[in-house]
Amino acid sequence: MNYGFSKIVALSFDQAIEKVTEELKKEGFGVLTAIDLKETLKKKIGVDVPRYTILGACNPHFAHKALQTEVEVGLLLPCNVIVYESDGATHVSVFDPLVMEKIIENPAMKPIAEDVQQKLRRVIAAV
Repeated sequence: MNYGFSKIVALSFDQAIEKVTEELKKEGFGVLTAIDLKETLKKKIGVDVPRYTILGACNPHFAHKALQTEVEVGLLLPCNVIVYESDGATHVSVFDPLVMEKIIENPAMKPIAEDVQQKLRRVIAAV
């Protein structure tokens, strides 16, 4: 199952985090959480992995609409954006909100997911 869209960017890891955050803000999203998996896995289980950060992005207007439509959609929120290093390159990937349509059997969620997807596609295109 394809559950996101991504690209390799010509930015350093830190620049990519900054640019993604900036572009999310332009589309009405804030970053609620930033999970540094490299640091967490090193601290918790002593393993070294390449840099990998999960950004939990939320657009309050769309989150509110989604919650009014489907109260348990919070299990799938916020929208996750990942920035990671692999083979010397920086990757940016975004969860595709239309995947929710395959999980939630509520046709009223589709137009909300489509609107969010358009915004997230613009974010990834701008990075």
